[in-house]
Amino acid sequence: MATGVEEHDQSMANPVVHLENPDGSSPILLICEHASKHLPGRYGTLGLGAEERESHIAWDPGALGVAKHLSHALDAPLIHAAVSRLVLDLNRDPSAPDSITTLSENTAVPGNLNLSADERSRRVREVYEAFHGAVDSYANARLSAGRVTAVISIHSFTPVYRNIARPWQIGLIFDTDERLAKHVAAGLRREPDLNVGMNQPYSPADRVFHTLERHAERRGLAPLMIEIRNDLIRTEDGQASWASRLAPLLREGVQRL
Repeated sequence: MATGVEEHDQSMANPVVHLENPDGSSPILLICEHASKHLPGRYGTLGLGAEERESHIAWDPGALGVAKHLSHALDAPLIHAAVSRLVLDLNRDPSAPDSITTLSENTAVPGNLNLSADERSRRVREVYEAFHGAVDSYANARLSAGRVTAVISIHSFTPVYRNIARPWQIGLIFDTDERLAKHVAAGLRREPDLNVGMNQPYSPADRVFHTLERHAERRGLAPLMIEIRNDLIRTEDGQASWASRLAPLLREGVQRL
């Protein structure tokens, strides 16, 4: 697996995005926008303590591990972010009010308060445009070669949100194209103990579908966003187990497209 792809596309050789398994044979493109809790040096700590910078407000714990295991199991390319969503949320349109959050659940982010227009523009250029421009370039090349039919993004969610317990172990997020979601849900529901959320705990109405709108729907590719409860994927074993559960369902689902 490669973590730099200068031989494929110089636009990917930047500090906010990594591509693994660029020559993977699968028609699935995996994306993990909230893979990293890293804050580049110029941002300091954004005024947050160490515990806050390790928490879900900074990244999706476990998501990258699942995505890497899926990349290996499916032989699928994986593009993932290398910068915390506290700098800029890559799964939001940059014009959205929460693209650069000042309050995440109950946690204020002091370093994001009262940003100048120049600073906002810089983050959009150096983070959002760098990441999504690289995905565009890679996806277009795969599409031109007839090597991609689906884009799947991997996320994790907290067991409790605003003091309300979430009963699902996994959520499948989709918009008008339900093909992959329905196939994966049917397979998961063969396990009677699994509570599968359909457009839960989020839905496109929550503005969480931006990446898939841009990189799947606009190209006519099948989209699916997978959310796994993060207490289930905190360990390597948990990440591998969920990837093993999902890989055959995703492979079958794509074959049926």
